[in-house]
This record gives sequence, structure tokens and C-alpha cells, in this order.
Amino acid sequence: MKYSIKAAAVDTINADCIAVVVWNKGSLSEEAQLADKASNKGISKIVRSEDFTGKLGETQIIHNPVGLKSKRLLLLGGGENKKLNSKNAAKMLCAGLKAIFKSNATSAHFALTSIEVKGESTSWLSQRLAQEAECESYKYDETKSKKSKAVSTKLISISGAKTARKKSLETAMKSGAAIGTGINRARHLGNLPGNICTPSYLASEAVALGKKHASLTVKILSEKQMARLKMGSLLSVSAGSAEEAKLIVMEYKGAKADSKPHVLVGKGVTFDTGGISLKAGAAMDEMKFDMCGAASVIGTMATVAQLKLPINIVGLVGAVENMPSSTATKPGDIVTSMAGKTIEVLNTDAEGRLVLCDVLTYAERYKPRSVIDIATLTGAAVATFGSHVSALLSNDDKLAASLIQCGQNSLDRVWQLPLWEEYQPLLDSNFADIANIGGPRAGTITAACFLSRFAEKFKWAHLDIAGSAWNSGAQKGATGRPVALLVEYLSQQKA
Repeated sequence: MKYSIKAAAVDTINADCIAVVVWNKGSLSEEAQLADKASNKGISKIVRSEDFTGKLGETQIIHNPVGLKSKRLLLLGGGENKKLNSKNAAKMLCAGLKAIFKSNATSAHFALTSIEVKGESTSWLSQRLAQEAECESYKYDETKSKKSKAVSTKLISISGAKTARKKSLETAMKSGAAIGTGINRARHLGNLPGNICTPSYLASEAVALGKKHASLTVKILSEKQMARLKMGSLLSVSAGSAEEAKLIVMEYKGAKADSKPHVLVGKGVTFDTGGISLKAGAAMDEMKFDMCGAASVIGTMATVAQLKLPINIVGLVGAVENMPSSTATKPGDIVTSMAGKTIEVLNTDAEGRLVLCDVLTYAERYKPRSVIDIATLTGAAVATFGSHVSALLSNDDKLAASLIQCGQNSLDRVWQLPLWEEYQPLLDSNFADIANIGGPRAGTITAACFLSRFAEKFKWAHLDIAGSAWNSGAQKGATGRPVALLVEYLSQQKA
């Protein structure tokens, strides 16, 4: 999809569809007033009939509007003008894009010059429009015999704020489109079934990404190489599977070689049966989504390379499959991590932390400025936050505060849980340095406590996305979170 900035008046824009905002109770925006005047009060007649009220997210298409060059005029409900914050504006844009994509319009223009989003910059609408357009256009059909019809809309333009420079608006649109494509990449990887998206498949996707971008160097470590590094914890998870584990290393160079990088660590369990601690059969198909942390890292690295951020970033993915077999790790087994710590595996379904702890230790070699791990880690996070918020735990308050703010900015929100010493004894073991579970209570916190013991040498944050990484039910599918949050955070960093 192509994006552009157009500053012309509503009645002179030549597009298949032009969108104008109508506020609550039929109050017309400046652009809607111009369109209304040009169309011989056509909008006012619809508003007076109460066929359109301007409720947030409400849409109505007028075909062949009088006085306008466009083939369609989209009335877009903005709700209450004074309450148009970023969340409501995103909802409004999504509704408009859905209506346009449902039509056969090949081009669309959003006339939003007078629209101000509370607390946001003049370029925010441009960025968000492109991001939402990419996300709304995504359709999964790779494993279907009948392919989905592609979205007809190929060109989207916007008239930005009067005070904004065209170049800044164009840059914002490019950024939004890159974020949207990164989200879609993560969604697509998450949506693929476990018999296709194996650890080797994830590795091949990362390698392909490296070939596409000169700034991105990718290497894949085999099980033999990980064994030489003494990654006994990670390898204990893949022990029961015929699929070989992979450690995917993506190094992005956007700054000088001696500039310390920020590191992203993704959990990539491409299918999680629970191992010997077998999961219940109901909804086990959704365990293909257990690699969504890895997918978000790959999606973020793709966006970073596209945006050419001026910092160094390393993306690490521990990719494994957790299966029960005669060679699988058993409850009560003790494994030795790369850090040299011994771990009593009380539950083989608490496998994500066993993967992440060795990857976190591997991250030490980069002497990172910050490390963020992303994982579908605990059912407790789902019970606590549902699907709206990702859980955040960190050993650094400034890093946590930054991620919370970036979550607000990107509408990909997180909320912090405590990482207090009082929870650490729950992981005590009579037979090893640490147990891999901490009992039935505070599951999200004790999982983070486990990881914190392998993150003592750097600023670290843990994002538990078990509730936010995918939707169940009729809308089943990966969400691509938290790509937007991660890109927002990385975009604010300096070399």
C-alpha cells in the first residue's frame, strides 16, 4: 500500500473515497462543513434525519456525492470532540479503514486537517493511519485452499494538521507503515500451525530477513553449538522433540560498532504440549501461539531495519518444541543452566523460563544497555490482566517507567507487578539451586523471579504477553503485540 500527504481542499481531491469527521450529535468538522457546502447540504440532510449521529466509530458511505470529485464520501463518527484522545482516534481510524476496505475503493483520502488528538503531536494521526491501514489489510490464508480477496485500496492519503510540515508527516506515515508491517509479520508467524512454523522455520525466516537488510546480520546456533555453551536448561526443553532447537541471533547495526546494544529476547516454543506434564486437550491447538514472543522480536527487528534506527540492537530467539517422549525431561529432573545454576524441573510445562534463562545468560556477552524479554509465560498473567494489558516486571525502575510510558504512547499497554525479594524463597529447592516453579500463587511474579536470577548483570525487563499475544474464539489469531511497544521504546533510545 502507498501513502501520501495531500493538502488540497475536500472538493478538489480526486479519490475513490474521501473521509470526513462528523462529531457527536451531528456536529460537522471543518472538512465536513466544506464537503457539506459543496454537496448542497447533503451531509446536513443526513444528520437532520438522524441516520448518522457522529457516534465514535460510526460510518456511512455516500455514493456519487454531488459537488465532489470523489466517487464516495465516508462520514466518520468522531464521538465527542473534546474526548478525542489517542485511543478514541485509533478506534475512529480503524472503523473508517474497515468501511473503505469493504468497498471497492482503490484510493482513499482522509481529510483531517482540523482534527486534533488530545496529548498527541501534529503527525500522530498520519503515523497511526498508516499503521492501522497495514494491520486492517492483513488476512491469513496461507494454509487455505481458497485465497482471500486482496484489499482493493492501494493508495491512502491524508491532509495533515495545518501547522505540520509535509516532510514530518511523510516520515510519520513511513514509520506507521513499517510498524504495521512488523506487527503483521509477527501475527503471520504466530498464526502458522506448529507443523509448519518449527524452530527451523523461524530460523529460516530470520535468515531471509538478514539477506534483505544489509544492516542485519543473522546467525543460527545448532543444538551441538548450544551444548558446547552448556545451555543445559534450554536443551532440556527440546529433549523430547524430533525438531532440533535453534538459537537465533540477529544483530542490527545502526550505530558505531563500539556502541553497546539494546537486546530483545523472545520465547520461541513453536508448540507446547506441556511435555511430560501434559496439558489438557481443550484449546491445546492454541499452543502454536507459544512462540509469539519470538515472533514479536522478529517483527520488531524487521521494522527497526526498515526504519534504520541509529542504534545497535540484538534480537535473540530461543526456538524449541516441547514434546513428551522417552527422551523428554521428567518432573524432578535436575538440569544445569549456561550460568552454572542447577534447576529442579518440577513441572515440564513451565518450560519457557528454562529456555529464556539460557538466552539471557547468552545476552551477557553483548554488555547490553538494556535487555527486554518477551514471552507467553504464565496463565496467571491471563487471569490478572485478561487480553488488554501485558504484565511487566523489571529490576530497573527507570526502564519499567519508560516501557509503561511507551505502552501508553503506542496503545500497546503494560502494567507493572512487583519483583520483591519476599517472593524469591518460593523457588527454593531441596535438591538444586532453584526450582522452576514457585507454587500455585503469584505465578507471574515467581516466573519473573526465576528469570531475574539470570539477569543480574544488566538492566532487564520481562514482558509476559500470555494474555495479549493472541485472541481466542471467533476472532482467534495472533495480535502481533508488543511490536508497537518495542519499536516505540527503541525509537526513543540513543547510541
